[in-house]
Parts: sequence; structure tokens; C-alpha cells
Amino acid sequence: MSNARERTTWTAFNEQVIADLRAHKGKPTSGPFVGRPVLILTTIGARSGQPRETPLVYTEDGDRLVVIGSKGGSPTHPDWYRNLVANPAVTVEVLGETFQARARVTEGDERERLFRNQADRMPNFYDYQRRTTRRLPVIALERMTG
Repeated sequence: MSNARERTTWTAFNEQVIADLRAHKGKPTSGPFVGRPVLILTTIGARSGQPRETPLVYTEDGDRLVVIGSKGGSPTHPDWYRNLVANPAVTVEVLGETFQARARVTEGDERERLFRNQADRMPNFYDYQRRTTRRLPVIALERMTG
């Protein structure tokens, strides 16, 4: 499959998941995310400056939501990760609520704890880490107030 065709297929898949989430107050009703906590992360494109929406599974850590930049164990980081590194102000849609958040890439013991917390619940993240030599980034999404 060509790169352009893969990107088109992936975009169509994401659009379908996002439509399902929005139609059902943030609860996926079909596909591989049924029964999983899924949010919609909107970043601003690092190069384009355009909003980019991505459905991601998440875990909670106190008031924060946590996502992992796995890209299925690919050797490169996902586009949404590069976008939030360039512009950490993001929009989060979760369970029918939308809010602004600041994305922060975690490090050290905090990163390890948050990675284990999510991977223990969703073991595919351990598999994704084994598939690549890059360290999967763990991102805390912290609600902005005011």
C-alpha cells in the first residue's frame, strides 16, 4: 500500500471513530475502541498551523488525563506528538465535555509510573514499546483554568 493510501485510510478510520465518539457522548460503540476510554485530542499542526483531531485511549492520573505516543510501535513519533511539542495548548474532548489543556511530556519516575499504569490496563502498550527502539512518550494533559 502506498504512503498516500495508508494516510487516507488512517484518516478515514480516525474520522469514523471521532464521529462515533461525538454521537455517543465520548463512548465508542464500534470498532477496536469499544469498552476503552477514548478522548479526542485536537492539536495545532506544527507545520500547517491547522487543527488536527486524533482519537486516543487514555488513563486518568488525578485530575490529569494521560496518553502515550505509541503509533503502534512505529520507529517514528506520531504527528500529534510533534504537534503538541511545538504547541502544547490543546483541546480535549472526553465523555461529551470539551476543555482546553496544556500537554506536558513526562520524564523520569513520573513517566515510568504513568506508562506502567496505562500499559498494565492496556498491555498492547508493552508490545508497542518492544517493537521500537524509541522511547514512547507519555503525555499528561492538564486542564487549563480561567
